[in-house]
Amino acid sequence: MTTSRDQEIQRRTELSVTRVTKAVFPNTTNHHNTLFGGTALAWMDEVSFIAATRFCRLPLVTVSTDRIDFKHPIPAGSIVELVGSVVKVGNTSLQVQVDVFVENMYLDGRERAIHGVFSFVAIDEDKRPVPVLPLA
Repeated sequence: MTTSRDQEIQRRTELSVTRVTKAVFPNTTNHHNTLFGGTALAWMDEVSFIAATRFCRLPLVTVSTDRIDFKHPIPAGSIVELVGSVVKVGNTSLQVQVDVFVENMYLDGRERAIHGVFSFVAIDEDKRPVPVLPLA
């Protein structure tokens, strides 16, 4: 049986999906001419933060990242799309999965290059945890 909380989580999850598309230019690459891992992580943290904020509309802090898997290098001159989706909702915390897809600028198709999960806690003005959903 689906509860009203479950329905609200589903509604907010659908509304909070966040997509950001970027081009990989030389200023974001490493000595292998591929996207620098630190840049990818910063982009992923930003997308996950936006998705989490859209979900609960509260101040949040990143408290952890789960395993980040770098499956494929992302060459300079590629297009990347970062997709953030809320995947788990607790009382004061939530988790956002971020997938990074890479595509060649001049060819069809894309593949998932990076995958990771970011955890957030909602906080009040005193930096104390607060519920991510209104209490029913």
